[in-house]
Amino acid sequence: MLWFESLDKKIEEYLPDLAYEKDVPMSQHTSFRIGGPAKRMAFPVNGEQMVLLIGFAQQSDATVLVIGNGTNLLIADEGLDCLVINTTKMNAVEMPLYDGIAAEDEVFAMAGATLASVAMYACKQGLSGLEFAHGIPGTVGGAVCMNAGAYGGEMKDVLKGAAVLFPDEGIRFLSAEELDLSYRHSLLSERADAVVLYAVFSLQKGEEETIRESMRELMARRKKSQPLEYPSAGSTFKRPTGYFAGTLIEQTGLKGMTVGGAQVSQKHAGFVINTGGATCADVKNLIAQVQDKVYEASGVSLEPEVKIIG
Repeated sequence: MLWFESLDKKIEEYLPDLAYEKDVPMSQHTSFRIGGPAKRMAFPVNGEQMVLLIGFAQQSDATVLVIGNGTNLLIADEGLDCLVINTTKMNAVEMPLYDGIAAEDEVFAMAGATLASVAMYACKQGLSGLEFAHGIPGTVGGAVCMNAGAYGGEMKDVLKGAAVLFPDEGIRFLSAEELDLSYRHSLLSERADAVVLYAVFSLQKGEEETIRESMRELMARRKKSQPLEYPSAGSTFKRPTGYFAGTLIEQTGLKGMTVGGAQVSQKHAGFVINTGGATCADVKNLIAQVQDKVYEASGVSLEPEVKIIG
């Protein structure tokens, strides 16, 4: 029996209410708008469904890819012979309760909640610290895994801890220190099987309007400097030590360089964008050419920040 046939039977029998789809185009679930069909895609709404789903996937020998908004992914044109678990329906954001009492300076957010929604919720509670995250397009789970950051802030600054499902160990709540957060890296970067279920953020009291104004200013800066009008996966390359990837690419004369529908953005050279009809092959080819030319010009190796699957 094929893995997806086995999984289909288990889902039908034990998780009949789970949103579960077949042959889903990944181009509809990534910000790059690129990618062939995933053999199966599931949309759990809570941790209980996630735990059962991961267990059934293991029993069926299914390869699993967990995604949020797909904002840092480049998916193969051929598609994925795997189960994609989409967390975007696990999106509750609230004040955590301790012995029935809400914490005044903390925010609880499930893995599929967008960073924008978490930052806005915190703002409405008069809690400061997540302003930098308002314009980051990803979800909480991915942000924890890669210690997402922008404009001088990062998850490391505000994360109290996260509940993580380790399929062979169970669920553990790891503190920010235990998660070993560093630049675009965490303990989970080497644990592809681990799944963030929720996170708790520790914030500071502030004035709602002051927080809101800071978020407006950062969003204005983002819109002015980044090609948000085109599909992309955000910053294509990690920041090399002592340099800025976009500056190196621009200095090498690569702004506007194209391969098929993929282009080095004219607005910000650190972004590869989909100008229309770009394929995964186009983007990978362009990334490789940029890496080669920048290395030839400066001796600096650029490492992709975007996660390439396939």
